[in-house]
This record gives sequence, structure tokens and C-alpha cells, in this order.
Amino acid sequence: MTAHASHSDSVVTDVDAYMQRLGQQARDAATRLRRTDTAAKNAALLAMATRLDAARAEVLAANARDLERGRENGLDAALLDRLALDDARLDAMIEGLHQVAALPDPVGEIDGLRSRPSGIQVGQMRVPLGVIGIIYESRPNVTMEAASLCLKSGNAAILRGGSEARESNAAIADCIRVGLEQAGLPEYSVQVVATTDRAAVGRLISMPEYVDVIIPRGGKSLIERISREARVPVIKHLDGVCHVYLDASADRDKALAIAVNAKTQRYGTCNTMETLLVDAPLAEALLPALAAAYAEHGVELRGCERTRAILGDIAAATEADWAAEYLAPVLAVRVVDGIDDAMAHIERYSSRHTDAIVTENYTLARRFLAEVDSSSVMVNASTRFADGFEYGLGAEIGISTDRLHARGPVGLEGLTTRKYVVLGDGQIRQ
Repeated sequence: MTAHASHSDSVVTDVDAYMQRLGQQARDAATRLRRTDTAAKNAALLAMATRLDAARAEVLAANARDLERGRENGLDAALLDRLALDDARLDAMIEGLHQVAALPDPVGEIDGLRSRPSGIQVGQMRVPLGVIGIIYESRPNVTMEAASLCLKSGNAAILRGGSEARESNAAIADCIRVGLEQAGLPEYSVQVVATTDRAAVGRLISMPEYVDVIIPRGGKSLIERISREARVPVIKHLDGVCHVYLDASADRDKALAIAVNAKTQRYGTCNTMETLLVDAPLAEALLPALAAAYAEHGVELRGCERTRAILGDIAAATEADWAAEYLAPVLAVRVVDGIDDAMAHIERYSSRHTDAIVTENYTLARRFLAEVDSSSVMVNASTRFADGFEYGLGAEIGISTDRLHARGPVGLEGLTTRKYVVLGDGQIRQ
């Protein structure tokens, strides 16, 4: 089963044997991709873009069938929106392929080359991780996005999309297959799992002999299951409980702009602020202006006792609110006594995703950067910047709140690892 992914579930009668075959094919492809040059990888990406453009009618027809089945199965409006493709979304997928092709190839870079007293030179070379399994829900554009990032970074990919998008994913997989074929790359470089049997996921995450890392993209329940059951390393984040702390020294205009943008620019993203912390000397002057701005955006506020004493008729924040990832126009607000109180709150409730301070005090800014243990820590900027594109990584495969390997937005470099290389001229150890 190649990236074509056109077989029906009925063909996959033995899920274990099927996934074993995909794993072996991916491992073989990964070995060949290690010696594939940048020009060939870029040629494949551009050929995929050309094929996707030519296959618009087929892809949209497959997507229409998925949408019709989704409506019959009672998918809610938000899921149907994530599932839907149109010409604009296809244009974005094509543009994404061109962008990834234009990104610098990290594979083969040698960093930190230094001479040792023995005369050898020691450095570290970037190399692919190997085989990456990606498990995701609903959005069929992830199929092309994941394929492009894995391929550009020299990795073979096994992609398992949501069952609700199976025909869309198969049509996109066909475009991937054509691109690989035209560039002369291994046909198993990208494989889309054809069966919707959930046992396939269980097998994919428990094949360390074939799969080097798993990246789940989806809801918290999916990621919790993968994290709990995987026998393969996982790159993931569970929650985006992000904070903005407005220090007493903050510039009022900056504080207002950042606090409003971090919450209202988009509600359903993992880098959206969910809790606002306001230093007590600033609260009386700034909270009413913030409340008015949030009211214009229809944001519901839930506050601590001190916040409610200033703002009056807002709901009381509960313990659950401080740990909530709302992904909605709801914001928890707490008045704190200085940076230590703010950082203690963040230490207790943060999901280690993104936390920001707004301050004109250089010393406090340095403390916040050093002491807050999150994958992105910001000074005088909106949390909404915690994104691969905004960080200059090009596209991203996701955001990691883990400490090992990749942390924060995961772009091409995050899909590679390093090995030591030694350059000698006949040296022997004495």
C-alpha cells in the first residue's frame, strides 16, 4: 500500500500484517531518503503541487463525499468546517508546498566544528529522524502539510488521518504518489494508512522497530491516548493554558493592545491567552479599560475576588477556571501581588506552552525569561506569535511542550536529530 491509499477497508483483512508491511516499507524508504539530495526532494514537492492543482475536481469530489457522509453521521458544524475543502484551501495547500520547497534544507548541516589537541575536528551533523508516524483528525490538508515537511527533512512518513476524511485523504495521497514518482523518489516515502480500523493506530504507535517518532495532532483525548499507549517516542502538547502578566511598570498602551490581541485575535488556537494576570498597582487603572475592550469582542470574564471588586458584575472564577483551556471567548482574570505571585500562579496552572510578561522593567523581564518554564516565554509581545511561521521556521508540524528533543514550534529542524562527525587525517589515539 503506497501513498495512493485507494484500497478500501475490505482489502485490509489483517491489520497487524498490513501495518507491519507499511512499517517495513517506510524503513526501507527512510534508508534511501538519507541519500536523497535537496534538488530531488524539492522536485517532488513541486510535482505534488502541480498534480494537486490538476486534480482539483477529483479532490473536491472526494471531499464532497466525505462531507455528505459526515452530515449523515451527525458531525457538528465545527468538525464539518475543518473537514471541508474548497478552491481557496487547495490554493493554500499548493502555496504551502512551494513554501516548503523554498525553505533551507537542514539535512547535512554541520555545526560547531572545532579542532581537538589530537588534530581531529569534531562537529555535529543534522540528519533525519527516520520514520515519522503522524496521527490526526478531520483536516485533510494536514495530509499534504505533514507529507511535505517529513519529505523535505528527509524522513519517511506513515500518515493516519481521521476516518471522516478518508476519501479526501486518499485523493490527496494520489497527488503525493504522483509527485514522488515524477521525482524518482521511493514510492513508500509517504504512506497513508488505508484502513479506518482503530487497531491500526494501536499498531502504529507500538512498532519501535519501524517507527522512530509519533506526532499526534488533534484533540486532548487523542493525544492522551497516544501518550499513554505509545511504545515509540511522542512529540506533543496536551493543552495551551497560556498566561499574560501585566507588570506594574508596563506601558499602558502596550499592555492593553497585547492583552486584547492575545485573547481575541483567534479563540480556538493553542497559543491564545486563557488567563490574564494583572499586578495590583495597575489593576484599578487598567482593568476597566480592558473589560470594555473585551466586551466589544463579546469575551466573558471570570475573575478573582479583587478583580470582581474593581469590575463589579462579572462571574467568579473557580479553581477549574485557572486550569482551563477555553478555546472560546472566555477569559480568567486574576489580580496578583508582583512578579513572584504571578510566576507562582503560572508554575501551578500553566501547561508549559506560552507565557508572556508586559513590563518596562529590564530586571523583571530577565527574571521572567529565566524562571518561567514554558516552551515559549515572551516579553512585551502577544502569545499569538508562538507559531512556526511567525518564528521564521516556515511551516510547522505542531508545537511541543516536551523537554526532550523538540520544544516549542516544530519545523524542519525539529524533524531532524544530530550525530557527531569526526574529520581526521590519519590520526590514531596514543
